[in-house]
Amino acid sequence: MPRRFSRALEALLACAFSTCLSGCVGTGGITPEATLPAPDQLATDDAIRAAAAEAHWPSGQWWQGFGDPQLDRWVTLAVEDSPNLAAASARLRQARAAAGLAQAREAPQVSAEGALHRRNWPTDGFYGPGDLANQTTWDNNAGLSLNYDFDLWHRDRNASERALDLAHQAAAEAQQARLLLTRDVVRVYIGLALSYAKQDILQATLEQQSQVLDLANKRLKAGIGTQLEVSQAQTVLPETHRQLDELSEQIAQARNQLAALAGKGPGDGAVLQRPRLSLSAALGLPSTLAAQLLGQRPDVVASRWQVAAQARGIDVAHAGFYPNVNLSASLAYMTTGGGMLEFLTGNKLGYSAGPAFSLPIFDGGRLRAELGQAAAGYDLAVAQYRQVLADALRDVSDQLIRGDSLAHQAAFADESVASAQRAYDLARVGWQRGLTGYLDVLQAQTALLRQQTIQQHVQASRLVAQADLITALGGGLNAGQDAPAEERMTAPAIPAALGRLDAIRGAALP
Repeated sequence: MPRRFSRALEALLACAFSTCLSGCVGTGGITPEATLPAPDQLATDDAIRAAAAEAHWPSGQWWQGFGDPQLDRWVTLAVEDSPNLAAASARLRQARAAAGLAQAREAPQVSAEGALHRRNWPTDGFYGPGDLANQTTWDNNAGLSLNYDFDLWHRDRNASERALDLAHQAAAEAQQARLLLTRDVVRVYIGLALSYAKQDILQATLEQQSQVLDLANKRLKAGIGTQLEVSQAQTVLPETHRQLDELSEQIAQARNQLAALAGKGPGDGAVLQRPRLSLSAALGLPSTLAAQLLGQRPDVVASRWQVAAQARGIDVAHAGFYPNVNLSASLAYMTTGGGMLEFLTGNKLGYSAGPAFSLPIFDGGRLRAELGQAAAGYDLAVAQYRQVLADALRDVSDQLIRGDSLAHQAAFADESVASAQRAYDLARVGWQRGLTGYLDVLQAQTALLRQQTIQQHVQASRLVAQADLITALGGGLNAGQDAPAEERMTAPAIPAALGRLDAIRGAALP
């Protein structure tokens, strides 16, 4: 070949290669925009600051603080048999299996295969088998193959780490499901206790109304009362009976709801006895609430793992811009004809080995779209994390404000009940002595019933507020023992390369 022609060919090939590389779409302009929030900056609420003190976080068995062994048993039943927790556990196993699949891709892939075929060859034709025409022979082969991706740009490793992050997220979500389940059981159980308390109030009211009716009949017989007073005393009894029946319905439904939460049938809830709850001491909060809250609430921990997984997703997408090199090798025995196992002899052995290189040149914008999708996914995860963290702190603040308010409401409710009781006693004595009318007794009795009901509502609300505060503090699950570090949640830097050639050069630099 003439030297002039050879040089021209070399120049043409170099120009074509450079054009292909420089014509590739680069990563310039695609980068995450979100930044991780500083948790301490969000904990500026006066309620949190006022409650902050050196105190312990809730225990893992926090519901035992209500002092009711029956509640303890039903929470245990719910945790063991709830379909919702079983579903969360299944999702966790799926995530762990997916992580195992991703990790397997990092290891060398070795496979073996073989086949023993007894073949009858056709009559020789234009494209016939030649010397094998009209013969029946063994057509056998066996082989061993190896494939290993060098993963120069850590695509497989980052994909594996992303799958592990998602498995951690599923574990935190399973803990969140458990926390919400226990909270729901406690709430329904408190509602059951409230229904029983209302039933007691109505039963006492019914006894009072029956006594008043009996007294009205005696006054009528003695000639100092009227039939109107008797009719008025009789009128309120059916409504009280109706309300008692309504409470019996609420009690039965609460039992069914508890049985459903525990994954049981309605018949299992029928064995529930009247709750015996007590309000435990108010919780103190650690002075470093915002920072420690990250390690206590499972939903916050799950959101952090989601951010970490999306950060690894950016690395996976970015690795697609670089060349891929893997090693493949095979070792095979094969033969057509001879004995059944003759193909296993040494002279039938063949092998192949060598590296393979691939670099996408033109992809229609696929890689840029994948990287843009990963970057946007990271921004979305950070935004969701910020919202989860803000909601967590708001939840804690709300429960602190609510608990403080209910403590004052309880004192006022006690005073109102005492005052209403005195008014009712005075109205009843005055009516017995003929100093007041029966309408005054009825009004005083209605006011007493209303104040007693409010008192029980406030007491139940205090129990619910304490359960909600414990839930807001993470329920003692200590999910943060498996929380990702800030460094793992930080988005990787993406070089603003104009093309793959610049990206490759930049990756080679320290």
